[in-house]
Formats: sequence, C-alpha cells, structure tokens
Amino acid sequence: MKIYHNQMCSKSRNCFNLLQEKGVEFETIEYLKTPLTKEELADLLSKLNIPAEELVRKGEAEYADNYQGKTLSEGQWIDAMVKFPKLIERPIVVKGNKAVIGRPIERVIELLAD
Repeated sequence: MKIYHNQMCSKSRNCFNLLQEKGVEFETIEYLKTPLTKEELADLLSKLNIPAEELVRKGEAEYADNYQGKTLSEGQWIDAMVKFPKLIERPIVVKGNKAVIGRPIERVIELLAD
C-alpha cells in the first residue's frame, strides 16, 4: 500500500495514523517534498477512476490565482497539479490497482477491507 501524504494536513495525518493502528505495511509518499510526474499522476488518476479536475483542491490560493473559472483539458489539469502539487487532494491511499481519496476516512476503511 501507499499513502500520498501531507504531514501538515489533519485529514492526512488521521489517515496515516489509521494505517499504522491497523498494522498495515505501507509506503509514505510526501508529494510536496517529492512531486509527482505527469505519468505518476495519470496512473494515480486511473486507479482513482476520476477525472483530473476532481483531484484538484479548489480552496488553494494557487487555484484561485491561476485556474478559477477556467476550463482545462485533462492534460492541462495534470500539468497544473505537477506545477503546483499543493493542488492535489489528500490523502490518497493506493492498494494494488485501486486508490481512494481519504475524505471521509471511511473510504480508506472500505479499501482496507477490499
């Protein structure tokens, strides 16, 4: 398993702690320190089974300053998240070929049971 994690985010920390409490072995990817490539982000979106725009945090300043009110293609949204990793929703937990955004945390619990 993997968790795409932001230590500064309480929801991400809660998810990280849940995985530890459940005794799950997982890899932690701090995507703000090690940004994702276009290919990694596209693969992650495939596992999430969502379009790129649904992974964008629309409350971030980078969104308001650069993208609010704009219609972008899938590739342009991916480029935006590569350029501004803070735009990526978190936490994301990956198990095999499936992934979920850990909001609410029940999604992660369902993924663990799967």
